[in-house]
Amino acid sequence: MPAPSVIDVQSYSGGIVGPSVPMLGPIADGGTIRTGTPPGCWGPMITPKFKGGHEVTQPVAIEGAEVGDAVAIKIKSMKVTSLATSSGVMEFVEGRYRGDPFVAKLCPVCGTMSPPSHVEGIGDDAIHCDVCGAEVNAFRMSNGYVIVLDREAGVSLTVNKDVAEKLAGSAQEFALLPDLAEQHSILSLARADIAGLAAHMQPFLGNIGTTPSVDIPDSHNCGDFGAFLIGAPHNYALSQEQLDAAKTDGHMDTNSVREGAILICPVKLPGAGIYMGDMHAQQGNGEIAGHATDVSGETEVEVEVIKGLTLDGPILLQRPDDLPPMARPMSQEKRAAVKALGARYGQLEIEENAPITFLGTAANLNDATKNGLERAAKVTGLPYDEILNRATITGSIEISRLPGMVRVTFMCPMPIIEKMGIAHLVRAQYGL
Repeated sequence: MPAPSVIDVQSYSGGIVGPSVPMLGPIADGGTIRTGTPPGCWGPMITPKFKGGHEVTQPVAIEGAEVGDAVAIKIKSMKVTSLATSSGVMEFVEGRYRGDPFVAKLCPVCGTMSPPSHVEGIGDDAIHCDVCGAEVNAFRMSNGYVIVLDREAGVSLTVNKDVAEKLAGSAQEFALLPDLAEQHSILSLARADIAGLAAHMQPFLGNIGTTPSVDIPDSHNCGDFGAFLIGAPHNYALSQEQLDAAKTDGHMDTNSVREGAILICPVKLPGAGIYMGDMHAQQGNGEIAGHATDVSGETEVEVEVIKGLTLDGPILLQRPDDLPPMARPMSQEKRAAVKALGARYGQLEIEENAPITFLGTAANLNDATKNGLERAAKVTGLPYDEILNRATITGSIEISRLPGMVRVTFMCPMPIIEKMGIAHLVRAQYGL
């Protein structure tokens, strides 16, 4: 029986990505995945049974994807479905977790690890342990807000305490969590320190990619948050070497991973295991508050196996309007001017090239930048120092997330892109 060309995913992994989570499918190479995703971050964070900071989709196997290949994920559509959400700067509540409050929460009264829980009322103390009834939320906001959303107009607005409490009283109606989502709505906390602040909406997925080769909390499938797993006092502890070998860096919080972009991801398990989640309604570069506006949403992607393209982490073909200015392909008029300039000085050979972005991640921004540059040099075969020069005059280093996720963009020679097996994607993306 041939693999289906379309699959709808409405089931979620419970905070873990890895080989223990069964894959759906397989779907045909070139097929389409449609899904509705619950919010990441704050909802799972205040739900003690979650062992990761997100609630991503159950992974989908891709027919023909083998370890050492790559998979291109073409983001065809993306829309926010939540009517409101809440976010803010986090603080931990001591005594309510073991080592990492995203991964190993516990009830401070009965000591139950990852206890089931329920919501009673609204506010910081609304989350209660099902085992003993104690208040059990391991997180607080030092400064937070509730924000209402108009996806059609592409605008949003933070609200005052009275409005926030009304929304909290009907949290599901406004969060619109998918039917099988298991998180509590962050709207229940009704934190409203900022009122009347208007913001543009530009949704993207903060966590999307392929399944790592060992079980990892979904929010820690990256180099910076993943660093908290090293020597951790819980069941998901890894060494640095194990983390580096297993992770696929799906948790990028890169605001250009949005409708129209193409993400190319490493395959570290047979079938690849495409998952997605953590949609944000908007976010500036850096996500400096630590968390942004996590929302429910709907996404449709098309997948394509790239045989023999062995990657350590993702490559991103950004939308042309998301590229840094120095990496935007030149117009015909400018190309003609370049040709004339070369003729004037006797430089008749002009490189055919195109923009490409490598994601780099590590415990801090300096190491993340080095990681992205090293990945670019390894995959392209260009000397490391040449990557430095190319990123300086034909690209950029941009911060996706603090403490350690960056974008390394530069103009790459087309013969190298051809050899990588992605020239057809690059030419289509940039009209070359």
